[in-house]
Amino acid sequence: MARISGVDLPKKKRVEYGLTYIFGIGLKSSRDILTKAGISFDKRVHELSEDDVATIRKVIQADFMVEGDLRKQVAMNIKGLMDLGSYRGIRHRRGLPVRGQKTKTNARTRKGRKKTVGAA
Repeated sequence: MARISGVDLPKKKRVEYGLTYIFGIGLKSSRDILTKAGISFDKRVHELSEDDVATIRKVIQADFMVEGDLRKQVAMNIKGLMDLGSYRGIRHRRGLPVRGQKTKTNARTRKGRKKTVGAA
């Protein structure tokens, strides 16, 4: 079983798609990692040897910020926006959409259940 950056990769999937289960690695990054490691995209995760897994681990550790460190950085960026009092920070604090979406009729995911006012 391949375990990289604290994530168990699915055994049956191809390695290029299996690596995308790690937070911070998409398909492009996954292919870049495998190219640097010299591993075929067509291999399945269960076919990887321990040496292959170690090579992938080294490449990820050297070139990418993933999982816990990346999550911490994203959270700190959002906290910085909120501390500054910027428009985006205020939207984060209030739990409203941050990227300019309209909120009159939509945005139920961010705002939560509808709060009916004055219904008798």
